[in-house]
Amino acid sequence: MTVPSADLAALATAYGVATEYWDWQGQHTTVSAETIGAVLTALGVDVSTPQATAQACSDLWLRSWRRTLPPCVVARESWTPWMPVHVPHGQEVRLEIVLEDGEVVAARQVDNWVPPRIVDGVETGEATFELPPNLPLGWHSLRAIVGAPGQEHTTTATLVVTPQRLELPPAVAHRRAWGLMTQVYQLRSANSYGVGDLADLADLATWGAADLGADWVLVNPLHAAQTTAPMEASPYLPTTRRFVNPLYVRVEDIPEVAYLPAAARADIAALATRAQTLNGADRIDRDAAWAVKRQALRIVFATARSARRQRAFEGFCEREGQGLVDFATWCALADVHGQPWSAWPEPLHRPDSPAVADFREEHADDIDFYRWLQWVVEEQLAATQRLAREAGMSVGIIHDLAVGVHPEGADAWGLADALARGISVGAPPDQFNQLGQNWSQPPWRPDRLAELGYAPYRDMLRTVLRDSGGIRVDHIIGLFRLWWVPDGGTAREGTYVTYDHEALIGILCLEAHRAGAVVIGEDLGVVQPFARDFMRERGILGTSILWFEWRDDSPLPPQDYRELCLASVTTHDLPPTAGYLELAHVALREQLGLLTRPVEVERESERMAIAKIAGALAAHGLPADPGDVAEFVESMHRYLALSPARLLGVSVPDLVGDRRAINQPGTDKEYPNWCLPLSGPDGSLVTLEQLTRSPAPRRIARWLR
Repeated sequence: MTVPSADLAALATAYGVATEYWDWQGQHTTVSAETIGAVLTALGVDVSTPQATAQACSDLWLRSWRRTLPPCVVARESWTPWMPVHVPHGQEVRLEIVLEDGEVVAARQVDNWVPPRIVDGVETGEATFELPPNLPLGWHSLRAIVGAPGQEHTTTATLVVTPQRLELPPAVAHRRAWGLMTQVYQLRSANSYGVGDLADLADLATWGAADLGADWVLVNPLHAAQTTAPMEASPYLPTTRRFVNPLYVRVEDIPEVAYLPAAARADIAALATRAQTLNGADRIDRDAAWAVKRQALRIVFATARSARRQRAFEGFCEREGQGLVDFATWCALADVHGQPWSAWPEPLHRPDSPAVADFREEHADDIDFYRWLQWVVEEQLAATQRLAREAGMSVGIIHDLAVGVHPEGADAWGLADALARGISVGAPPDQFNQLGQNWSQPPWRPDRLAELGYAPYRDMLRTVLRDSGGIRVDHIIGLFRLWWVPDGGTAREGTYVTYDHEALIGILCLEAHRAGAVVIGEDLGVVQPFARDFMRERGILGTSILWFEWRDDSPLPPQDYRELCLASVTTHDLPPTAGYLELAHVALREQLGLLTRPVEVERESERMAIAKIAGALAAHGLPADPGDVAEFVESMHRYLALSPARLLGVSVPDLVGDRRAINQPGTDKEYPNWCLPLSGPDGSLVTLEQLTRSPAPRRIARWLR
């Protein structure tokens, strides 16, 4: 490992790239010059030679002085930050704020002398303005007007005013709300096309509300995957986070189906019958399910819509704008040229190229089909949330936001300038995976995200928050810092890159406030201590998993859990609780070579942990025999019910005694991640109908109401 030079270390610090860190076991680690160099290169900094590195270091101050205005300003309501405005020395300048509604408000210039500097041969001065304290929440514009009257020129930038704190919605502001946690694709019913869909989710939600008294359902990310085989199985590696996977559409619930000619309805019925044979398979086969469902959807799309429905579709397309056009174009391009898009002809590598414009004209109907799919899935998502609330849920559906996107997906194509190249997101070695993780996802470039006024981030959040009662942000620590792994390196050979958490968390709070949604941050793993304090200050709930909540060498007493958190026994990165008690996770990690210490040491460590949890249960008067799995699982949920946690979650696999892990972190093809349907204690498949008829869920629910 080469130790970074002083210039390289200074550049790294200026760009928020860590040169050292402390790992999960408290050991200090110095980041290599090779890693730092690769990360800075991905941020557009020339460090190819010592001379280039020294020049980049000496030019650091030019980054801000070359701009009239900062690229984007994010402030909290009632804040009055000072704003630097750079202009040719001696020129007049005034600063205005153009509010969302078009009103113009003047900013006050303050007396703050800053010596002028020579910037690219021009003597440049810095004027300072103060933002007024009464700006409303929202997305506004800064407008700097430079020069004497008649010779003025204008520069603009984005201004975002965010809430000081995201207040909890009324449903959870003064009482606990409990709910179900599920992977939608696992909810296969008699009418599923081999994959659980939004109608199945609506059935689960209404049953959970009416029969169990549940307040919400937390689902896996529903982001869109590829539309051509092979479809990525992981909901956490989508092609885009802004749009939704039409695999979750229930064909028969589209209004136009009722008006199809008899022959077309018969064709759809035949396709449904064919797809329903997939419900008996022991693996979720997304490619087979989508191949059949897509044929059925094409039949419906070809049907004429009423004038009212056509206007609604056109209104949706207008609201979603160019982002929807780009996504639909990528889907149509993938149909013609296959995957990955990096293998397409070079003129098709950018959505704004003349070749792509020509393609849009030639394939307008295909692009309309993919836009129509997004309209249909939005309607069904809205219906699912409405039905959940009407059935009695106080919150309804809580959606999940993945950390990133597929490196060959629609966002990597359409938002290429905003994403870092030659880099993947991951996690350093930790208790989940002692070898570290590489998630194969290109990260946001913090500098480009600010230059774009955070518009891609905002648009993504609005889609996920639309028609929902809340949002869970997977690995929310990624809004503070992300582990960047240079291509070709192992997960251990990465480093942290810092993000503007004030901006990212603030915008999240603003969009959730407007949606009336609760926000849950998944803050597991290696976490900077201040991050949890910041989340609490902003009104964002954390995540507490019973298996990981310890104080010194003992399980955390329930009364000491955080109030602002979603507490649950388990998570999708662990086996269901019945499997955990049997040490299924240790056996699986040994089988896959993911352990860094002897398996017997791992087994003994887990047995001791289970024994201590049993002791904690017994100390609170709860049944505590791990040998009686069903009763022990019930006791663990009763233990959490004694906590002040505002949200309490129950995993659907725990309701049916499932033992198989849905995901093993750090693996790709070694394990059938995200492809296992629900199963019972004996491994037999469990349908949605069987789940809702079972008495087991009611035994746990009675302690949580």
